Amino acid sequence: MSTPFPFTAVVGQDDLRLALLLNAVSPAVGGVLVRGEKGTAKSTAVRALSALLPEVPVVPGCRFSCDPARPDAGCPDGPHEPGAGAERPARMVELPVGASEDRLVGALDIERALSEGVKAFEPGLLADAHRGILYVDEVNLLHDHLVDLLLDAAAMGASYVEREGVSVRHASKFLLVGTMNPEEGELRPQLLDRFGLTVEVAASREPDQRVEVVRRRLAYDDDPAGFAARWADEEAEVRQRIATARELLPSVRLGDGALRQIAATCAAFEVDGMRADIVMARTATALAAWAGRTDVAAEDVRQAALLALPHRRRRNPFDAPGLDEDKLDETLEEFAGDDESRNENANEGESENESDEDPDPDGPGGGGGQPPSGPDGADGPQGGDTGAQPESAADGQPQAQAPHAGEQQPVRASEPFRTKVLSVPGLGEGAAGRRSRARTEHGRTTGARRPRGALTKLHLAATVHAAAPHQRTRGRSGPGLVVRRDDLRQATREGREGNLVLFVVDASGSMAARQRMSAVKGAVLSLLLDAYQRRDKVGLVTFRGTGAEVALPPTSSVDAAAVRLESLPTGGRTPLAAGLLKAHEVLRVERLRDPARRALVVVVTDGRATGGPEPVALAGRAARLFAAEGIASVVVDCEAGYVRLGLAGQLAGELGGTAVTLDELRADSIAGLVRDVQSGSQGGSKRRAA
Repeated sequence: MSTPFPFTAVVGQDDLRLALLLNAVSPAVGGVLVRGEKGTAKSTAVRALSALLPEVPVVPGCRFSCDPARPDAGCPDGPHEPGAGAERPARMVELPVGASEDRLVGALDIERALSEGVKAFEPGLLADAHRGILYVDEVNLLHDHLVDLLLDAAAMGASYVEREGVSVRHASKFLLVGTMNPEEGELRPQLLDRFGLTVEVAASREPDQRVEVVRRRLAYDDDPAGFAARWADEEAEVRQRIATARELLPSVRLGDGALRQIAATCAAFEVDGMRADIVMARTATALAAWAGRTDVAAEDVRQAALLALPHRRRRNPFDAPGLDEDKLDETLEEFAGDDESRNENANEGESENESDEDPDPDGPGGGGGQPPSGPDGADGPQGGDTGAQPESAADGQPQAQAPHAGEQQPVRASEPFRTKVLSVPGLGEGAAGRRSRARTEHGRTTGARRPRGALTKLHLAATVHAAAPHQRTRGRSGPGLVVRRDDLRQATREGREGNLVLFVVDASGSMAARQRMSAVKGAVLSLLLDAYQRRDKVGLVTFRGTGAEVALPPTSSVDAAAVRLESLPTGGRTPLAAGLLKAHEVLRVERLRDPARRALVVVVTDGRATGGPEPVALAGRAARLFAAEGIASVVVDCEAGYVRLGLAGQLAGELGGTAVTLDELRADSIAGLVRDVQSGSQGGSKRRAA
C-alpha cells in the first residue's frame, strides 16, 4: 500500500481542511462536498484524512465492521455477543463513478437462494464503508440509480438488498465525502442537500504559495516514506487533537442564543427544510470542541453558516453557490441576544468576526485552528490546465464584450419557462437519464432473456417457467424447485436515457431585430434547464457573420452553456449552412467518444440563409445530411411579424424533424397538441403551412 500524502503537508486550503476535520470530530455533521477546479488538492486532502482517524474496534471476522460493544442485531454475519474486539484503522472506501449496483450494495447468489433457500451474500462498498469514509470522486458524474441507493443508505444508516423476496439488511453509517469540478455539471438537488458542508477550492494565485506546492509535491514523489516521516510529529498532533475534541464534544453546550442565531440565519437565507438548521447546530458544536471550548460562541455559528448554507440556497441550477457575508453578519448581530455562553467567551477575549476582517488566528477559522501548513497542496503541480472561465461581473452576469463592426451588444435572456418534452424517437441504450425511451437496468419490466455474464435483475416468472418442465428428470423429491444455471432469466427493462442536446443558435442580424434575441435566449435557457433536469449533455454552436463556431463543446455542465449563451453577441449575415455543417462535425466527433448516447439537435432560427454563393441551396444540402443519418432534430421557429415565410418549417422538413414556434415550446401553451420529434417533418411542415 502506497504512503499517502500527509494531511498536515497540504498547503493552504484552510476551509477544506477545517471541514474535513470537523467531520472527523463529529461524523453527525453529515460529510463534505468539495467543489473546485482540477489540480487543487481535493482528492489528496480527502485521502490523507483517513490516516488521522482513530482506530475502529470491530468484531473479529465480521465482514460488516460491527462494534463489539453494540453489535448489530440484524448483521448477516451475526448474531454477535457483546464483548472485546480487535481494532483496525478506519477505512476510506472509494466509489468509482462507473460502479455497478451490485458493487455498491452487494450481491445475492440468486441460484442458491432459489434452489437451496440460503442467503449467500457478498458485501458491497456500503458494507466496507461502515464506520469509515465513503469517498466519491467526480460525484456529479455518478449515475442516477447509484445516487438513489447512496441517498437511501445515508438517510437510513443501513443498506437493503432485495431480490425477488430474498432480502438482506446491514448497517451502513459512513462519512460521505465527494469532490466535483463544476465545469462538468452540477449535482441533483437531493444529493446536494445530503452533504452537510460544502467547500469551494481554487488554486492559489500567489507565486510563493505555488512554489511551496511544487516543492512539497516533488519531495513527496521522490521519497514518499521519507517525506511522510518528516511530517509525522504534526500528523500525530492533529490525530491527538481529533481524539481530544471527540471526547469533549458531548460536553459542549449549545445555548438558546446560539440556537436562535442558527434558526434566524437559515430563515434569512430562505433555505429549504430543516436539515440546514440541524447541520449548522452540529457544525457549531464541533467547532467549539475543535477549539477546546465547552460553549458555542457567535464565531462558531458564523463559520458554521459559511460551510453549511452556500449549497442550500440555490434556487435553480444556474445560481452560483455562495453567501452574502454582510447579510450574515447583520442577521447574527440582530439576534445576538444575551446568551450567557457568548458573554463568557467575550470576557475570555474571543472577539467576534467582522465582515471585512480575517477570523481570530486562534479561532476555528484561523491558523491556530488548523494543522501547520502553507499554501495549496496538490495532486500534482498547480497552475496547469485549469480551464478557461468566462469573466463575471459583480452581479453574477457575464461582462458585456465590446462589439465588433456589425455586432450588437449582448442582450439579457427573458425569464425561463417550463418547456414541452422533446425526445428522440426509437429505443436507445445510452446513459441513464430522463428524456428518451431506452433499454436500462431500471424501469418497467418488458420481457426476459438469458443473462449475458453475471445475473443482476432476475425475472422470476420466466425462470420458474424455464425450470418447471425439467423437475422430473432432475429427480425433484421435495417442495423446493430444482434450478440450474441455464434456467435463469434476466429481466429486460425499459426506462429513460439522457441524450446529447446540441443547440444550433442563429445569432445573425435578422435574429437581433426588434429585440427578439431576448426571447430566443430565454427559450434556449428554458431548454437548458430542461436538459439539466433530464440529465443530458449539452453543446452550443452559434452562427453569424461569415461562419459558425462551437461556443461550448458537449459537456454535462449546463451552467457553462447558460453563461456562454448570456454573453452571445449578435449581428451580421446568416450563414445557416455553416452552422449546420459545424453541428454535424460536432456530432461526428461525439459519436466516436460516446456511441451509445443519441443526439437531439435543436436549431433556433427564423430559417433565413444569407451570405456566400447559393446560401439557401447549400443550407438545404447540409440539412439533408442530418435526415440521411436519422439524427433527431427540432427547429424552434423564431420568425416574427404578420408576413410569415415559413422558412423554418421548410428547414425542419429537410432535416427530417419538426418545427415549433417560441409560443408552442411552452408546456402550458394551448397553441397546439404536445409534439416531439417523432411527429416527423411531414407533421411539422403541415403545421407551419397552416
